[in-house]
Amino acid sequence: MKAVFITYNQSITEKVQQILDKLAIRGYSKWTGITGCGSVNGEQHDGTHIWPEVNNAHITIVSDEKVPALLQKLKELDEEVEEQGLRAFVWNIENMV
Repeated sequence: MKAVFITYNQSITEKVQQILDKLAIRGYSKWTGITGCGSVNGEQHDGTHIWPEVNNAHITIVSDEKVPALLQKLKELDEEVEEQGLRAFVWNIENMV
């Protein structure tokens, strides 16, 4: 099992959700109104009058087999809306209850 943490500009929330739905990834947690800044060439998303945008994030736990397809679809979305910002991180899940 893997945890996939996806952070992205709030403007593409619906597109991220569509990817999860299309891949039949049902279980997730979502955070909204997250602030931050991309590490490479991202602009600040602080929810202020100077930097008004904010991010959202999803975390989902999926089988190892689903990770490549999920990352591929997220990469395609990131390339489509490059200026918005999207990152995905994968962690091993050692145990669950």
